[in-house]
Amino acid sequence: MGFIQAFKGAVGGMLADQWKDFLTVPNGLPQTAALFPAVPQGTNAGRGSNTRGSENVISNGSKILVPQGYGLITVVDGRATGLITEAGGYEFNDSSPDARSVFAGDDILASTVGTSWERFKFGGRPSSQQLAFYVSLKEIPDNRFGTQSEIYWDDAYLNSQVGAVCRGSYTLRIIDPLLFVHNFVPATFISANAPVFDFADVDNKAGSQLFQEVVGSLAQAFSRYTNDPDKGNRISKIQGDSVGFAQSLSAAVEEGYRWSSDRGLAIVKTAIVSIEYDQHTRELLKDVQKADALSGARSQSFMNQAAARGVQAAGETGGGAGLAMFGAGMGAAGGMVNPVQPWAPPGQQGAPQEQQQAQPQQAAPAQEDPVAKLAQYKQMLDQGLISETDYEAAKKAALGL
Repeated sequence: MGFIQAFKGAVGGMLADQWKDFLTVPNGLPQTAALFPAVPQGTNAGRGSNTRGSENVISNGSKILVPQGYGLITVVDGRATGLITEAGGYEFNDSSPDARSVFAGDDILASTVGTSWERFKFGGRPSSQQLAFYVSLKEIPDNRFGTQSEIYWDDAYLNSQVGAVCRGSYTLRIIDPLLFVHNFVPATFISANAPVFDFADVDNKAGSQLFQEVVGSLAQAFSRYTNDPDKGNRISKIQGDSVGFAQSLSAAVEEGYRWSSDRGLAIVKTAIVSIEYDQHTRELLKDVQKADALSGARSQSFMNQAAARGVQAAGETGGGAGLAMFGAGMGAAGGMVNPVQPWAPPGQQGAPQEQQQAQPQQAAPAQEDPVAKLAQYKQMLDQGLISETDYEAAKKAALGL
């Protein structure tokens, strides 16, 4: 027993004129509606208009339209008796040898609904009257998430634990209607005169459960995204990569709550509206941005920043003398000026001639070109690392003024 396919695709032409009464999707549904009763539409067999949503019962001879983007499930006592995911027109017949229980089409659902059908189908012979429900197969938008306090994860790129408060939304898709109806939808929504199962309804406890599970998976999703060595992802890319972060979030949700395998649900895309990092993370990001702006080698960039801070401090505290001391430190690191000779304890400054001769002769360090030093200071001035006052002090020190 089951459905006989009358045509594929949308109702049109002569066939539309012949079908005076049929069941279809109700008007005015919210975009976040996932499951809802079929409604009769037409002239009620010539007896006047009939669009009452409570009459979602089908029997022999009932005609049903399945629009593109929706599936039809028939139910008896909470168990599925039929499933249609292929758009078209159908007639129900409980005795025809050509009738079928499942019309899955050629889409992604075809590979999964067969197994689910064998698992959940009605065990006995159903009565001739059954309840008909539509399930949305489209992306269901505007499923929102957000955190009230910081979530934390270890970030390999920043080499530290980072934290943030974030909010956004995701699109959801029902990839296995049978798993969704049998394992997740409460019985209230698959009974006579059932209300619309709307993910955005604040009174829908099942939708609220999904919200809590997504929030509970955010830290792991951020960690998956930023620590993927194959992608080299950075924390700053998340807001612009809706698909990439959705994959990380979907994987985290599946690992923790088995949305796909137990409930027939999958996250498709995400949109992060805002991320507010904690103070520690903001400071890390600021240093990384400075380093990346200066050069490609981050370690060298941090050294350049340290050198700039030293020049600025020397200029503020001692002019040329301060810069001379700063130059000694830079010389020790292979920097911009010559190193200072090592200090000797009192009484040992005048070493005997023979002792000095016994030590290996060291070549006197070459004097650095003051023009080259000035060029380095000028480059630092142009990059905004030192002020004009610091540059003038460095120039006087280099020229011995």
